[in-house]
Amino acid sequence: MGFIRGKVVKTVKNAPLNDPIEYAIMGYEVSLRRREAAFVEIVSLQEASDIVGVSGELQEVVEEFAKHWKGRDKNINVALVGNPNAGKTTFFNYVSGSSERVGNYGGVTVEAKEAHFRFGGYRFNVVDLPGTYSLSAYSNEERFVREYIMNNAPDVIINIVDASNLERNLYLSTQLIDMDIKGIIALNMYDELERSGAQFDYRKLGQMIGMPILPTVAAKGKGVKELLQEVIEVYEGRSEYVRHVHIHYGHDVEEGIVAIRAGLEKEKDLVAGISPRFLALKLLERDAEALRLIARGREHERLNQTCREQTARIEALYGEPVEAVVTDAKYGFISGALKETYLEPMVDKHRTTRYIDSLLTHKLLGIPLFLLFLFVTFYSTFAIGKYPMAWIEAGVSALGNQIDTHMAGGMLKDLLIGGIIDGVGGVIVFLPNILILFLFISFMEDTGYMARAAFIMDKLMHKIGLHGKSFIPLIMGFGCNVPAIMATRMLENRNDRLLTILINPFMSCSARLPVYTLFVGAFFPTYSAVILFGIYLSGIVAAVVMGKLFKKILFYKEEAPFVMELPPYRLPTARTTLRHMWHKGKQYLKKMGGIIMIASILIWALGYFPVPEERQAAYVQQREEIARQEQLDKESREELLAESHRQERFERQATSYIGRIGKSLEPIWAPLGLDWRAGVSILTGVAAKEVVVSTMSLLYIGEEIETEKESNDRLSQRLKSFYSPSVAILFMLFILLYSPCFAAIIAVSKEVGWKWGLFVMGYTTALAWGACYLLKTIQGWFV
Repeated sequence: MGFIRGKVVKTVKNAPLNDPIEYAIMGYEVSLRRREAAFVEIVSLQEASDIVGVSGELQEVVEEFAKHWKGRDKNINVALVGNPNAGKTTFFNYVSGSSERVGNYGGVTVEAKEAHFRFGGYRFNVVDLPGTYSLSAYSNEERFVREYIMNNAPDVIINIVDASNLERNLYLSTQLIDMDIKGIIALNMYDELERSGAQFDYRKLGQMIGMPILPTVAAKGKGVKELLQEVIEVYEGRSEYVRHVHIHYGHDVEEGIVAIRAGLEKEKDLVAGISPRFLALKLLERDAEALRLIARGREHERLNQTCREQTARIEALYGEPVEAVVTDAKYGFISGALKETYLEPMVDKHRTTRYIDSLLTHKLLGIPLFLLFLFVTFYSTFAIGKYPMAWIEAGVSALGNQIDTHMAGGMLKDLLIGGIIDGVGGVIVFLPNILILFLFISFMEDTGYMARAAFIMDKLMHKIGLHGKSFIPLIMGFGCNVPAIMATRMLENRNDRLLTILINPFMSCSARLPVYTLFVGAFFPTYSAVILFGIYLSGIVAAVVMGKLFKKILFYKEEAPFVMELPPYRLPTARTTLRHMWHKGKQYLKKMGGIIMIASILIWALGYFPVPEERQAAYVQQREEIARQEQLDKESREELLAESHRQERFERQATSYIGRIGKSLEPIWAPLGLDWRAGVSILTGVAAKEVVVSTMSLLYIGEEIETEKESNDRLSQRLKSFYSPSVAILFMLFILLYSPCFAAIIAVSKEVGWKWGLFVMGYTTALAWGACYLLKTIQGWFV
């Protein structure tokens, strides 16, 4: 109609009743009601001058203003909405090339993700909103999605719909229709619908509801380009499907909507940009967020009275809440539309899922099978991972030997070998174990089994005072505690969320795995899988015990009921699973070049300085005297020289800054059977758990002479010379229980406040020391 950026708009006159208004734009006159005109953004001549930085005549400002906006309308702001498990994040990853987490259970996307890419001459700004079943205001996700749509007004909304579950998924679509926004329905996983034998005239349905519908298979990229092209058509106003549709909710409800909309006419400034029909419907349902919105209005008392009267009238007629009446009408609309466009398949599409569930969720076999899957995961982590580990170890050792052979002695050489190669190299060897662990976890998530694990574990969660949905963030903690803590946003009840966060650190994250791998491989090579499984199981037991304790002491409210979708089983694509595995591996590698390298260099520096020049000169003189003793044979001379090197390194380490810090704190670790080196490793592990291994590598191997070729398992051998298997168990238990890393503490603080972050840090460390001391005491009774 000519209302585009950079054009001059003049008000001609008002109608006799002050509405509509006639405007002049681009050489013609057009009338708009005030309600429609509110959607057109107008700036004054002075505001336009300020934007472009030009002051002068009207024509000059208009020309500069038009240049300012030229090409900017090529940006399309797109929001992705849809039910959990509909494939929304998979679609987002495909179109953007991103690697956001994808899982076959609800709650993966716990906040909005943004991406930008170009297609068809346009720049797409895509936001992946949390998965939600509706736009009511019951959960955090529902509130967030609704507020984002109302406050940001995306140009186009892509509604991702699961083609295998149309009736339930289209409920959200009806709410988008009520909001009167431009939208497209992506009929995702359309290949499943075709395989089921169902017949669906999606084009006809799109014409009926005023939204174009296009089939897609996001995991394989099928239909995605066609969908993006349709987004452009909708944005440009060329789509033949887009039209405004009113879902009729029956005479009584419609009468209530009309009455409330009449009251909203006097609150235009308050509700500008919001569909009056959608807001009236929410007020009729007594939606808390909608009521808070109108409470700021000038005549909110009168409007609120109208809403109460209309709600009471409808509920008296139907004998149930207005929301239930509206929901029934929506499903009636969906059912009627599908009867004209959709023909059910002859074969039961959920038969396979029910058959698998009869085994995996069996009341007797369910938990043993789940534990078996976990055991196979840990066994494979060792059995398969040991081969690439050996290759990486050989490469790290060869690199160190090359630098040792060809580089002149000095501080730089010591830094490269003792700080970077020994520190970072001691951790990077565990990359294969990390990748294998995430391969199995990703597969269980993507197939839909992880949701069944939550179903299986609901009874145990109920004993703690939680429900099965809390089990998903806990299981995610086996990968990393940070996203697991953020994933608690899927829990509607704050107490449930807080309790889940408090016990989440006991889920052994992948950063602890290098420590377990080191000690289990050194002390228990024959029973590696059993010990590792026992460590992880101990974390689960600790979470159960502390959860039960916290429930009795801190949280008294009754837990929320268990409501969770069990999605159909799907075989994930290799591309999706491998990409997730590599994404986690890449995060691990980034840590190698980031915090772990910095920590390794810092620890090396604390162990290298101060340099005792007098004692260093004395040792140099001692070795020169040994070299001059001609009566010694070659073997004896080398043995004496090696002993001199050992003594020097031992003395330097003991008198270094890190030695002084460690020895001052040794009384804390001595009751647990640990020396100051282990204590320093525990302290540095607060930065990142992987640093524990690099610290040990620097402190324990630092006593060895660098001129000898050391075996690939040199750190394991050194640890075996210091500790017994029982102490090794205590050390792994301490690493399991004590404070999570700084990143996790920050995540807790951001989610629920700093006092809870500090509480998590303190209570887990106290528990770790107390549990290990108790176990050490019990060990003493039998030794």
